[in-house]
Amino acid sequence: VYQQLRDLREDMDLTQRQLSEILHMHITTYVRYESGEREIPFNIVISLAKFYNVSLDYIAGLTPYKELK
Repeated sequence: VYQQLRDLREDMDLTQRQLSEILHMHITTYVRYESGEREIPFNIVISLAKFYNVSLDYIAGLTPYKELK
């Protein structure tokens, strides 16, 4: 999960700070989500899937395919 989040963010050339601002959260909170130090609430996972236009399965690591079908 955490590696997918980092890869998606980096693919869009975003910093952790930029993404935390997009998600309206403190930078420390996002950093902890991405590092696995803190559990990501489901509503945030949904927001990330919508933002990146990928499936929840991809973010969860259940499929290697980013594309929505």
